[in-house]
Amino acid sequence: TEVLLLGPHAARSKLSDYVASLDGVSVSACTAVKDLGVIIDPSLSFESHVNNITRIAFFHLRNIAKIRNMMSLQDAEKLVHAFVTSRLDYCNALLSGCASKCINKLQLVQNAAARVLTRSRKYDHITPVLISLHWLPIKSRIDYKILLLTYKALNGLAPQYLSELLYQYDP
Repeated sequence: TEVLLLGPHAARSKLSDYVASLDGVSVSACTAVKDLGVIIDPSLSFESHVNNITRIAFFHLRNIAKIRNMMSLQDAEKLVHAFVTSRLDYCNALLSGCASKCINKLQLVQNAAARVLTRSRKYDHITPVLISLHWLPIKSRIDYKILLLTYKALNGLAPQYLSELLYQYDP
C-alpha cells in the first residue's frame, strides 16, 4: 500500500513527515506511485512518467536500429508499433495538460522512431517523414484520443458510465 500526497509544493512540504495509519500499519508518503503502468507524481506533472517512457522507448529503438537493415519496412513497422508507439499512446489522454517540455520529449521519441523506420538522416526534415507514415504529432495524437472518446460518449458508443458524465449542449 502506498500513499501519495497531491497538491502544491508549499502544502506538501508542510506534510513532508506525514505518516498514515491503516489497520495499525504505518504508511509514509511516497514521491511517486505507479498505477496501471502510469507513474503519478505529487504535482501531477507526469514528468517522471514521460522520462520513463522515453528511456524505455529509446532502448527499444536502439535495438531495432541495430537490426533494421535485415528487415523489411513492414516488419520494422510492426516492431516500432509494438515497442514504441504503443507506449506513446498508452494513457496519453492524461498528458493533455502537460507542460510542452514533456510533450517535446515524447515528440523526440516519435521522430527517432520515424527516422529508424524510413532510414532518414538526423538532419533531414521530419514533418514530411511523419506525413508519409500517416503519423500525427504527439500533441495531436493526445487531442485525437480525447476527441474520439468524447464523440463515442456522446453517441452511445462508449461505456455508459462515461456517457452519463457528458451532456450535449443545444443552444
